[in-house]
Amino acid sequence: MAQSGPLMDKITCSICLDLLKDPVTIPCGHSYCMNCIKDCWDGEDQRRNHSCPQCRKEFIPRPDLEKNIMLADLVEDLKKTRLQTAPTDHCYAGPEDVACDVSTGRKMKAVKSCLDCLASSCDNHVQLHHESHTFKKRNLVEASTKLQENICSRHDEVMKIFCRTDQQCICYLCTMEEHKGHETVPAAAERAEKQKKLQESQQQIHQRIQDQEKDVKLLQQEVEAINVSADKAVEDSEKIFTELIRLLQKRSSDVKQQIRSQQETEVSRVKDVQEKLEQEITELKRKDAELEQLSHTEDHNQFLLNYPSLPALSESTHSSSINIRPLRYFEDVTPAVSELTDKLQDILRDSWTNISLKIANVQVLLTEPEPKTRDGFLIYSQEITLDPKSAHRDLLLSEGNRKATVSYEQEQFYIYNQSNTNPCFTALSREILTGQCYWEVEWRGKAIRVAVSSTQADQVMFGSNSNSWALRCDEKSYIFIYNDVRSPVSGPVSSRLGVYLDHRAGILCFYSVSETMTLLHRVQTRFTQPLYAGICLYLGGSAEFIKLKSRSICLKYSF
Repeated sequence: MAQSGPLMDKITCSICLDLLKDPVTIPCGHSYCMNCIKDCWDGEDQRRNHSCPQCRKEFIPRPDLEKNIMLADLVEDLKKTRLQTAPTDHCYAGPEDVACDVSTGRKMKAVKSCLDCLASSCDNHVQLHHESHTFKKRNLVEASTKLQENICSRHDEVMKIFCRTDQQCICYLCTMEEHKGHETVPAAAERAEKQKKLQESQQQIHQRIQDQEKDVKLLQQEVEAINVSADKAVEDSEKIFTELIRLLQKRSSDVKQQIRSQQETEVSRVKDVQEKLEQEITELKRKDAELEQLSHTEDHNQFLLNYPSLPALSESTHSSSINIRPLRYFEDVTPAVSELTDKLQDILRDSWTNISLKIANVQVLLTEPEPKTRDGFLIYSQEITLDPKSAHRDLLLSEGNRKATVSYEQEQFYIYNQSNTNPCFTALSREILTGQCYWEVEWRGKAIRVAVSSTQADQVMFGSNSNSWALRCDEKSYIFIYNDVRSPVSGPVSSRLGVYLDHRAGILCFYSVSETMTLLHRVQTRFTQPLYAGICLYLGGSAEFIKLKSRSICLKYSF
């Protein structure tokens, strides 16, 4: 490693910034490489006076140059020392490193670049910028290969000025030409101003990071609380259902025991009667044998003598025929148990609706905003299937209960009878809709009502009460119907309608779907019960709930 300190000023040429070669000292006392000062003064031959590159002292005439033997010896000694302490390989510049512009021979790795002289220096040569009064005020930055970008491509000058008008760095000559009259400031001043804004942005970022880190911790706490609450709810539910199953098993055991007990009682009674009858039959057969024997007695006197001794025939303890009640034994038990099953299933269905609603209402975060594009709606796509129990008897269901068509026989009936009425045929979904849901209906015919309803009552004309919301579409127009109030709706008529529901936010939207989506009507209300998707068809109509290709995140339950 070369020595550092004031000695470097004496043995370093301020022109080439390297160790002195054939050092010479000019009359002012400054020393240079002989070739460096010659080249400098040769360029000034047109002038009568020559000056020192450092102190600018002028000499008339041009001084003769003599080798400074003392400095030459000192440089040679330093070179020998540097050879003995040659840098390791990692100090040399590699293919991806910035090379020192001052080093000779194998280039050293630069550690700093000067924005004023546009030169890069290694550890040894950068000392000149730190210790020399001439260079210490220059701007040093980390070694960079992009120094040439600081040179004006037009004037080959360092760009130290910033044009605010054109928002670009320029040189001082640019201010006199194409940027003349523009608002210009020193690049350092512009940097200082933008640095303040950058620091403000950093502060905002740091503040947001802190805020979001707090939110992350809060969300983590919420996750833990949700997991604890959910685990407890599952545990409690399992206990309740286990107890319910135990009760059902006990009732099953009680029914079984009661049936077996009754079976044993009735079988015992029947066998008791059977045993008595068999005893009476045996006695009657014995008496019949005695009578048979007497009837074959040939001696008349013996016959008459024994006849009075025969016992009289006693009355039978049982009637001539067994009076059996016209029962089917235990056949009526099975329907009774089935009736209990149906009632229990009805209770479970009603209770399950309430349970599912309670589960759906557990939302820590606010619901997502309404989607703006069809792809956004498809995230919440919900597969809808129609419930055969709720469908009108004259509706034919197909495509896995996703499609409904008015039966041909029903159409022919109204045509044959020349009826002027236009009956409606309704159907509701099997799925209970909560959360955020989206579905689409493809329809054919003269008209249709697409609806959501909070009731599963049969043959409800959707929109005729406060529990259903319906959009009626025909070949020319739309009408929104709620609580039997009709409101005209404008929009492009389409054979496909989209419905978006945000149950928690109380939002219901109807869309016309073609190449684009057009909002037809939006409802903002408060849903207090789970909803079902519904359709209402007219003669000659059909409708199909389209199977959209997207994952549904809507909560749904069906029975």
